[in-house]
Amino acid sequence: MTPALEQLRAAATRAVGTRDIPGVVTLVWQNGRILDLHAAGLADVASGRPMTPDAVFPIASMTKPATVAAALRLMEQGKLALEDPITRWAPEFADMRVLKRSDGPLDETYPAPRPITVEDLMTHRSGLSYGFTSQGPLAAELLKTFGFGIDSRMDPDAWMKALAALPLACAPGERFEYGHSIDVLGFVAARAAGRPLHELMRRELFEPLGMADTGFRVPPEKRGRLVANVSSPVPGEFIANPISVLTAPEPIAYASGGQGLASTAEDYLAFARMLVRGGETERGRFLDAETVRLMTTNRLTPAQRQLPFLGMPFFASRGFGLGVSVVMDAEGHAAMGAGEVGAFGWPGAFGGWWQSDPARDAVLIWLQDCLPPAPQPGVVPRMPGMAATVAFQMSAYQALA
Repeated sequence: MTPALEQLRAAATRAVGTRDIPGVVTLVWQNGRILDLHAAGLADVASGRPMTPDAVFPIASMTKPATVAAALRLMEQGKLALEDPITRWAPEFADMRVLKRSDGPLDETYPAPRPITVEDLMTHRSGLSYGFTSQGPLAAELLKTFGFGIDSRMDPDAWMKALAALPLACAPGERFEYGHSIDVLGFVAARAAGRPLHELMRRELFEPLGMADTGFRVPPEKRGRLVANVSSPVPGEFIANPISVLTAPEPIAYASGGQGLASTAEDYLAFARMLVRGGETERGRFLDAETVRLMTTNRLTPAQRQLPFLGMPFFASRGFGLGVSVVMDAEGHAAMGAGEVGAFGWPGAFGGWWQSDPARDAVLIWLQDCLPPAPQPGVVPRMPGMAATVAFQMSAYQALA
């Protein structure tokens, strides 16, 4: 192994060696070729099964940009538009109410000043929240009804009705409020297309891009490559946290467009490199260049970027487009990672991370499945693998031409 390659893999090797995370797959791609694809550690702590480059990972919120891209394909087909109110397909969300205080009683509300739009969903400015990102009674009700949202006993129609029955955390368009927006987008897109979300994603995304190992369910013949998801309540301790929906005997009706996919590093590369090439693929054009420009251009206002996200100044150097964050200040961004102006991506709660950088014609991917401790109100959680991910970014950018 060359010193340069050893340095590129050092962050992954160190993270596994110190038991920060059980295992990881990293990928670096530039100028049309994979520079490095590396697996380290374990894919299954309980059995000792080693990690492999073709491991299938639950990717949590890395699902969101993929769902947005599928919806943008429908937009290009004239089936929906950014400015469309979602009530065109989701009448459940008519006459929404907004909490007077984000941590206040659920019955202290006012009428939403305008409908939620498709763009609101794609930019997390719908007012829809997660239980773990909201406060007070709303947080308790969201967690009780929806849990962490990867699977559900409800079918999509019942799920949408239950979510719409709760008030919004803020008015549509007011602020970036991380939550179930992309789940709703997935079901809106499915209704607009007239087919279930898992079928829509297969037809509009996975098959055109050749993502053969990506889906909302891992078939039996591929489960030997599925990474066993764990949580890490304290450093070095890993507790099994299985995601049963991925190995269900049959596909379930509910599919989370916000966090339900499983994928591999090379499959996700097919998606990420399509975006870095402005919608073009080896198989032909997937998205119009203008659509990709819309997706990867900041849409948050300066005031919205000043608000913290998960207790961090996440948008101090970044903006947010349609489903992806975008680097706007490369020098300021250096404190949180590496990337030229215009680089974009979105991470997942299990520790997965990716970034496409058009200026470098490069894609970086870090895949792990290790949940942080349960979030506590007002406390920034310890994130297993986060420091290693940043170190990987830094060493990868040093290796890129």
